[in-house]
Amino acid sequence: MSPALVCDPSVSQPQGGHALEDLSDKIDAVNVLKANVKKEKGLYENSQLDKEKDKSQFRRYEEACNRVKAFYREQHTKQTVAYNLKARQAFHSKTRANMTIWEAMEKLNTLIDESDPDTSLSQIEHLLQSAEAIRRDGKPRWMQLTGLIHDLGKLLYFFGAEGQWDIVGDTFPVGCAFDDRIIYGRESFENNPDYGHEIYRTKFGIYSPRCGLDNLMLSWGHDEYLYHVVKDQSTLPPEALAMIRYHSFYPWHAAGAYHEFMDDRDQEMLQAVKAFNPYDLYSKSDNIPKVEELKVSNLP
Repeated sequence: MSPALVCDPSVSQPQGGHALEDLSDKIDAVNVLKANVKKEKGLYENSQLDKEKDKSQFRRYEEACNRVKAFYREQHTKQTVAYNLKARQAFHSKTRANMTIWEAMEKLNTLIDESDPDTSLSQIEHLLQSAEAIRRDGKPRWMQLTGLIHDLGKLLYFFGAEGQWDIVGDTFPVGCAFDDRIIYGRESFENNPDYGHEIYRTKFGIYSPRCGLDNLMLSWGHDEYLYHVVKDQSTLPPEALAMIRYHSFYPWHAAGAYHEFMDDRDQEMLQAVKAFNPYDLYSKSDNIPKVEELKVSNLP
């Protein structure tokens, strides 16, 4: 049934030709809204970007430079239960900055991610690449926004971080055994104080089977930080929150690790994160976006 225009007789209505023009304008507005909805593709439709890329050219960690390998040695040594408890306490007790989304993106423009073997672009360029790739594929507008902001948690680097090891890199749970499918394997954690802990070294550690990923303490970094900010300050859907929190959780969404902790809701969120991943990962080889052009073209 087509949408109807309901007129309130108590409100003065346009007469004659003006009434027809007014009605025509309203119909045009409805048709534009319908057209925009039709252009949007479903969240789980295959991405064109995914089809076009040679996936073997990404995440080549064995061939990564010494900078990347040194980063992960440090991260895997220092991401402990004790540090994660401290970081979460600091999150709840500090206000680090107040800024607009664009101001936050420009602040990130000086940060090069030491953990990433695929790109040396600045963060603002990566965020624009991701969002533009999602837009070109016609995915929902909330997903385009998620692509634009998904790495904004890296702002932590400028506000009291101890290095990059507690900001970037693949994430993993602490408080249970480190899985072999984490990048560079379990042996890279041998200098971590939790590695031989009586409880933390066991399969389930401080957790229980099917407890749900919401109850896991993932290694602290930009994903966890932004997730906790956005879930309280936005109306983004659960799928978007999962994309933000888990997009660096490669042992889970790409390698199949830690599935024993998943509940029914996590099964749905896994599909959402997999739908987002190509735009985060494979957009890195696209042309460098022209920041000023995109900024001006999207102003109201």
